[in-house]
Amino acid sequence: MPFFDGHSGQVHYRHWSAVGGPVAQLVFLHGMGQHTGHYHRFARGLTTAGIGVWGIDQAGHGLSEGDHPGPVADLAEDAALLTRLAEQHAPDVPLALMGHSLGAAVSMELLLRGDSGFRCAILCGMPKTAAVPQTAEGLGSAGIPLLAVHGVDDRIAPIDPVRDWAAGVRGLEFREFDDAGHDLLHEKVHATVTAVVRDFVLGATRP
Repeated sequence: MPFFDGHSGQVHYRHWSAVGGPVAQLVFLHGMGQHTGHYHRFARGLTTAGIGVWGIDQAGHGLSEGDHPGPVADLAEDAALLTRLAEQHAPDVPLALMGHSLGAAVSMELLLRGDSGFRCAILCGMPKTAAVPQTAEGLGSAGIPLLAVHGVDDRIAPIDPVRDWAAGVRGLEFREFDDAGHDLLHEKVHATVTAVVRDFVLGATRP
């Protein structure tokens, strides 16, 4: 099993290879209490379309060492290391970024640092603590296509404030899913959400 040295110890990651070679690569960051082993089905829905997937067990999750969950800035450092691994694996293949819940907050931290190298980004189950005016302004300046996917019945991150926040982010497409809660990739709408993410990544990364 592959590991690298992260901010607080050994960090485990997974790489799901694209069928036929990658036309794009997605760096994926999971949510609180999860790990990459929960996302084989999601990855399979992308790899069959030529999108390689790189996932990290964030510090204190899965097989990774460290505090649980740790500061977002530190988690972003680990995610940046994973991104470099993906870049080294296929240097000429465009990169996309996606994070769920905690992973969405970490993804935003990466994007707000600037010069991330990502062609597009997807925020899933956006936490309300990160849906604030400062992040809306910063993301709008990122200059890349952005997609946010959210469940209408999300009780962990209620949709109304996230919907209002998304309306203030320049260049962001907001997709709502009825009869869905917080964990979109593990609910009955998972296949639809995966297809939306797949099509968005392919559309945003084509030459």
